[in-house]
Amino acid sequence: MNRNVPQKKDRPVKPSPSGFSIARELKEWFKTIAVALVIMLLLNLFVFNISIVKGESMQPTLIEQNRLFINKIIYEFEEPQRQDVVVLHDPSNGPDRKEFLVKRVIGIPGDLIEIRDHVLYVNGEAQQESYTDTIIEDPDFGPIKLQEDHYFVMGDNRHAGMSKDSRLFGSVIADEIVGKAEFIFWPKESMKRL
Repeated sequence: MNRNVPQKKDRPVKPSPSGFSIARELKEWFKTIAVALVIMLLLNLFVFNISIVKGESMQPTLIEQNRLFINKIIYEFEEPQRQDVVVLHDPSNGPDRKEFLVKRVIGIPGDLIEIRDHVLYVNGEAQQESYTDTIIEDPDFGPIKLQEDHYFVMGDNRHAGMSKDSRLFGSVIADEIVGKAEFIFWPKESMKRL
């Protein structure tokens, strides 16, 4: 006897409401964006920073509105070196005080710094400063010997009165140096390593 056994019919799968999957997708995107923002904020706080040049004290090397990539972690592993272009907290007081300055490291701990007859001397040797476009027009300075953990910084603009630097506010300590300016990344025609 041949019986026809009823076969189970596959039930059609009900599609989930389209609003539900879109909401889940948006939630995942927001989580990804939030994580990326947190990572970028942490990197910006501790590893690198983007800075905009304001003022003329580093001309001709840097000009107003150049965008700089600042390496904030490098000095955790090494000391600032002569010729490094650095960002530092402005150690001066008064109405013209800024939050940050961009300067070039001229002297490191133990160096003897002097400006005589418009020429910069480091440890008694006249410096060939290819990054400037003029002799030092300001009055002679020093000599001063840098103590441990002290750095002498100057702007590249050596025209009279154009740079507020260690000649005015004295040497700076390592803790005042925020980071090293590695390169100009904008505008693109000015892009270069420093």
